[in-house]
Amino acid sequence: MGKPTRRTALSDRIPGGRDGRRMLIVTFVDRIGSGLWGATATLYFTFAAGLSTAEIGVLLAVSGAIGIAGPPLGGLLADRVRLRPLLITVQLVRAAASSALLTTTDLRLLLAIASVGSLGDRAASVLTKLYATRVAGPERVRYQAISRTAMNVGWAVGGLAAAAALTGGTVTVYRWLLIGDALSFVASALFTLGCAEPPSASRIAAASASAEPGESASAESASATVESAPAPAESASAPEKTTAPNPWRDRRYLAYTASEAVLFLDDSVFKVGLPLWAVTATSTPHQLVPLLLVLNNVLVVLFQVPFARFGATPHTARTSLWPLAGAFLVGGAALAASTVGAPWFAAATLVLAATAFTVAEMLHATISWELSVVLAPPTAQGAYLGVHGLAQAVQRSAGPLAVTAAIAVGPLGWLGLGAGLAAMCGAQRHLVRDRGDGALSVVPVTVSEH
Repeated sequence: MGKPTRRTALSDRIPGGRDGRRMLIVTFVDRIGSGLWGATATLYFTFAAGLSTAEIGVLLAVSGAIGIAGPPLGGLLADRVRLRPLLITVQLVRAAASSALLTTTDLRLLLAIASVGSLGDRAASVLTKLYATRVAGPERVRYQAISRTAMNVGWAVGGLAAAAALTGGTVTVYRWLLIGDALSFVASALFTLGCAEPPSASRIAAASASAEPGESASAESASATVESAPAPAESASAPEKTTAPNPWRDRRYLAYTASEAVLFLDDSVFKVGLPLWAVTATSTPHQLVPLLLVLNNVLVVLFQVPFARFGATPHTARTSLWPLAGAFLVGGAALAASTVGAPWFAAATLVLAATAFTVAEMLHATISWELSVVLAPPTAQGAYLGVHGLAQAVQRSAGPLAVTAAIAVGPLGWLGLGAGLAAMCGAQRHLVRDRGDGALSVVPVTVSEH
C-alpha cells in the first residue's frame, strides 16, 4: 500500500469521519455569514432600515429574549424527529428570515422577522452540537475544539470581508452583506444535505417502546449503535410503558445549567466589558481595543484544540474547574489593576486580562461540552442539551448588565466579578461530584424514577 498523504492523515485526526468533516464545513460557512452580518447589523438597521437608536435597542433586545426559547425547542424536537432534516429546516428558516429583513422597514415586521431568525440561530447552535456529539462519540471534546477553531476562523473571514466591503459605505453594500448572510445559511443546508443521519438513542428507545410484543425492531434501530446506550440487561427489564427523562424535572441538571449561565460571562467581558473599561477607565490608547479582540481570536485558533485534553474525560473536566477558577481570578485582578500607573502599565494589564479571559473561555468551552453531554441521559440527549443551551442564551441577555455593573463599581467590581466566577467554579465542581473512580455521581435518571 502507498504511503498515506498529508491530507489523509489530517482527515484521520478529525473525529466523526466524513460526516464530522462535512459538519466542520457547515460550521465554517455558517460563521462566515455570521461575521458578515454581525459586523454590519447595527449599520444596516440605521442606514438601510432607517431605525433610531432606541428602536434598534428594542429590536435587538426583544428578538434576543424570544430567541432564548430556541435551544430547548430545538433539543426537544431533536429527540422526536430525524436530526439531519431538522437541522436543514432550521438553516433554511434562518436564510428566509435574513432575506425577509430586506423587504420592510416597519419596526413591527422587522421585530417579528428578527425574532424568527433569533429562534433559528439559537436552535441551530444546539442542533449542530448534538449532531457533533452523536457522530464524534467518545472523541466529542476534541471535535468540539476543532469546531471552535473553525468557528473563529469563519468569524474572522466574514468580519474581514465585511470590513473590506464597508469601504464603499453605501446602503447597497449593507444589503449585499445581508444577502451574503442568507446565502451562507443556504450553503450550510446544502452541505448538511450530504451528511448522514447520526444514531440516536432517544429515537431507538421511542421505536422500541412503540413496537408490539414479538414484533421485530426496525432496521434503523437494530443497526444503530450509540456510545452511551444502556446495557441489554437494563433495557430488557423495562417492558412497561415509560416516558422519556425530563430535564425540567432534573433539579441537579437545572442547577448545573444555572451555574453555566454565570460561567459564560467571559463572552460579555470581551464584547462589552473590556472595550468599555479600556476607553473609559484606563489611560491606554484606544487603538489597543481591537487588538485585544484579535488576540482573543488568535489564541483560540492556536490553542483550542490542545486545550481539548482538559475535558478528555468527565473526571478531567471536573478537575479542570480549578485552573478555570484561577484564570477568572487573574483576569478580574488584571482589569482592576489596569487603572493604576502609566499607559504602558495599563496596556500590559489589559493584555494580561485579555489572555486570562481567553484561557478561561477555552477551558470552559471544553469543560462545558463534556459535562453537558455526560450528565444528559442518552435517551433524552436533545432535550437536555436544549436546556443547557439556555445558559448561553440567558447570558447574552443578562451578561451585559452584570459586566456594566462591574464597570460602574470600579476596580473592586472587577475583583468581585473575578472572585464570583471563581466561586461558581468551586460550586459547580461540588455539584458534579465523582465517586473516586473517575465516574460522575450524576447518573442518568431512569424513566421509572420520574
